[in-house]
Order: sequence, then structure tokens, then C-alpha cells
Amino acid sequence: MNDKRAPTPSQTVGPFFGFALPFADDYEATQASGRETVRVEGTLIDGDGQVVSDGLIEVWSQDQFARCRTDAEGAYRFVIARPHGKSGTTEAPHLDVAVFARGLLRYLLTRMYFPDLTSANADDPLLASVDESRRATLIAELNGASLRFDIRLQGDKETVFFAV
Repeated sequence: MNDKRAPTPSQTVGPFFGFALPFADDYEATQASGRETVRVEGTLIDGDGQVVSDGLIEVWSQDQFARCRTDAEGAYRFVIARPHGKSGTTEAPHLDVAVFARGLLRYLLTRMYFPDLTSANADDPLLASVDESRRATLIAELNGASLRFDIRLQGDKETVFFAV
């Protein structure tokens, strides 16, 4: 039997984000008022070092949430209130990050830590559990007035992802 029909969405691995998420300004966390806001920019990069132009990045921290599709250059951006540490814990302030991209059967989870919080980052139990040579993949870089956080799905300098 020679069946020439195209695969259905359930038979392929996305992405299908472009038509389903056309929300204006969804990269801005709306509960950011009253606290210092930060702009986070980055690029989603695949295992071959190529940009992923059809991905989706979500970030959240305590009382805020934002999402952004990657553009033709694989870039994403967020404007979000700078999180504060959770009281009663030694967790450093951070953003939780979910990555959705082509070829992934399930989203990936990681964290973004702030580069100016060296002491708090040193006390963070999750960051301390990561091999020292790979911790830098979880810490954003200061880039002028914003923070840069590139996400590498595989390969050289692959971002650390967590299984939950």
C-alpha cells in the first residue's frame, strides 16, 4: 500500500506555536509594577549551533508569568520584575524557564540566575548541585541595561536542564 497522505499534527513533533499564541505583549509580566524591572534577552540555539526560530520560552517567578515566541533570528525577550528570594530558604532569586521547541516531545525546564548575586547564588542548593563547570549556563550575563540568557539545547555549552 502506497499512502501519500501528509502526517497529521499528532504524528509530528511541532511546533505549532505561531497560530496559537498571537497574544500582544505576552513577553511583559503585568505584575511588574512597584518593583525593579529587568529586561532579559536571549537566543534559542539547537545542537548544531543554529538558531531555533519557532520556539517558545516561558518564564515565571512567584507572582508573575510571561511567554515569548522566538523570532526569525531565534531571539526572545522579557520585561519582568526582578524576583526576590523566598523567605525561609537559601534559594537565590531566579526565574524558572520552560523551553518548547521543534523536536522536543516534552518541554525542558531550567533556571536563570542573576549575575550580580554572587553570594546568594553560592548558597543556592540547586545551583550548588550542578557541576561547577556547567553552572555558568544558568547565570545570565550583564549586557548593557539588560540581561542576556542564551539557551543551548545541545552541544557545546548546553544549558543545564532539570528533570521534575
